[in-house]
Amino acid sequence: MLNDFSSELTLRTLPLFLSNVLGIKTEIIGLIEGIADTTSTLLKLISGYLSDIVKKRKALVFLGYALSNLSRPFLYWTTTWPVVLLIRFLDRVGKGVRTSPKDALIADSTEPENLGKAFGFNRALDPFGAVLALFIAAAILQWSEATTVSMSREIFQKLIIISTIPGILVLLLLAFFIKEVPPKGEKTVKKFSLSFHELDLRFKKFLVVLILFTLGNSSDAFLILKAKENGMTIVEIFIMLGFFNLISVLVSYPAGALSDKIGRLKLIAGGWIVYALLYLGFAVASNPKIFALLYILYGAYYGITEGVEKAMVADLVPSEKRASAYGLYNAAIGLSALPASLIAGILWDIVNPAAAFYFGSMMALLAVLLLPWALKRN
Repeated sequence: MLNDFSSELTLRTLPLFLSNVLGIKTEIIGLIEGIADTTSTLLKLISGYLSDIVKKRKALVFLGYALSNLSRPFLYWTTTWPVVLLIRFLDRVGKGVRTSPKDALIADSTEPENLGKAFGFNRALDPFGAVLALFIAAAILQWSEATTVSMSREIFQKLIIISTIPGILVLLLLAFFIKEVPPKGEKTVKKFSLSFHELDLRFKKFLVVLILFTLGNSSDAFLILKAKENGMTIVEIFIMLGFFNLISVLVSYPAGALSDKIGRLKLIAGGWIVYALLYLGFAVASNPKIFALLYILYGAYYGITEGVEKAMVADLVPSEKRASAYGLYNAAIGLSALPASLIAGILWDIVNPAAAFYFGSMMALLAVLLLPWALKRN
């Protein structure tokens, strides 16, 4: 929660800072975000495998959070985009290093019958930090009388200062209150094989279906662009994003707990159906109020699926291989997201914006149809 507060407060406004203050072109902003996201994706795979080899989770989690929370404050002094790129690179290196070991640490710390609750609780606190951050950012922008397209250095620096405090608290909590829970099973992982022979077939098929779904799950930046096209101001967009995260907070824990009782498949399929229906709505929505309502409800998709998907991974993979499995899970999503956004951008430019959302809805429904096949016991 604290880390997401710090991250959302700065990174959500970073594109506006680059555009309005530093005068950076859109393609350079895209380059920065592309490098950052790709770095994070690849390192999630490597750090997960490394965590299983050394049988340590906490050290990598601490290192990852430290890299992010000690690098972001330097945005306060930046005046050129290469420096921003370096800071964003370090921030995403931190995310890549910590994510898979963190997920494995949560799974190792939890009884099997409570995995859904644990990941649901984790998934709830994450966007709760974003809720606080986005509402505070919206208030600062409103009180500063920021226009719909402008961002000043002074406002951005205020956000950086505010974000630094929870970032420091993250490291203190990790250092003194989080305990290492050694994974069970074999003492070593002999080798890493790209064929993944030792992993459950259901896990492999689940990744295939997840990739298909993700190919239609383009960057939410396209939704922000649609919101601006529909006439929403920056402050209104921040408030919308805040309520979007609030819905995710409210749904995540109940969804995780429910998955412990009725199974993960029903919750994941239900969440993907919600996604498909909302993307149909995004395709046709032109009224800003209707679009904002759809986007707020979009938080339910995240709340229903993200924690439950991670609990599913823990169900399908033994403890000693969990961090590697989470690395593969995160890599599958991250690498698929790159062509997903490319496809959406091509459809947006060549056909029309609605086509990008229709495609996302279609891929989600295809994934729902294939999910029972993937999780069927042999």
